[in-house]
Amino acid sequence: AIGSARTVAFDKTGTLTVGKPVVTDIVPIDGTADALLSLAAAVEQGSSHPIARAITERATSAGIAVPTATDQRAIAGKAVEGVVAGARIEILSPRHAAGLDYVPDTHPTISALEESGKTVVIVAKDKAPIGFIAVRDEPRPDAGDAVRQLKALGVGAVMLTGDNARTAAAISQALGMDHRAELMPEDKVAAIREMTAGGRVMMVGDGINDAPALAAAHVGVAMGSGTDVALETADAALLRNRVTDIAGTIRLSRAAMANIRQNVAIALGLKGVFLITTVLGVTGLW
Repeated sequence: AIGSARTVAFDKTGTLTVGKPVVTDIVPIDGTADALLSLAAAVEQGSSHPIARAITERATSAGIAVPTATDQRAIAGKAVEGVVAGARIEILSPRHAAGLDYVPDTHPTISALEESGKTVVIVAKDKAPIGFIAVRDEPRPDAGDAVRQLKALGVGAVMLTGDNARTAAAISQALGMDHRAELMPEDKVAAIREMTAGGRVMMVGDGINDAPALAAAHVGVAMGSGTDVALETADAALLRNRVTDIAGTIRLSRAAMANIRQNVAIALGLKGVFLITTVLGVTGLW
């Protein structure tokens, strides 16, 4: 199945990228950058989401006092919220914030940050936006080489991400691959099913949200550093976390299948030869 794959779909965060985004920009609308970061970190405390970790780590490294948040709640792929000092603080994706009429996703600050390949979240206090925080997750050093190797093998590569279209376009263009952006976990499954109609598809991911897509593909491959759920769901794992190992796996599979076909052809061919020579009396029945 791996050797006959015609398309490889990659999750972005933690697969094509290092999976450790860092805060690059803090742009307050109201108040100071430290105050904005403090409120965001309070709500994100305890979360394992890469963006949450980036925000809390930036606050810790900057020595900013982080208050305690209560009533924390996450809305998958859209927002996280909590109450800090009596005020409801929300951290939202631009798409979700636009849907709530907090701030348009065409806001010049959002557009400029996203076009440079950064992921932006909007911080709101009592339903009023108070600033933007941008994070960037750098591509793995071998990601571009992996895509080039796949193309040399005649295999297409596409990036599936929940990120906005501008950020996805900037990253995928740098890697030389196609992309599908603003996908919820169920949208990734739908995209995989759509692609499987045109040929065998391999899905590569590392997170809990990737498990359904890994299961929907003909072959699911998990990064060795991925979550237990992804590793359990996948058919294979890249233990060294090198994206170029995907191309190596395809080459290995094709070589193994070539050996199998060669061995079967030789075995059946010899049987055919001896069948004919035995019928003609040239060789014995043994």
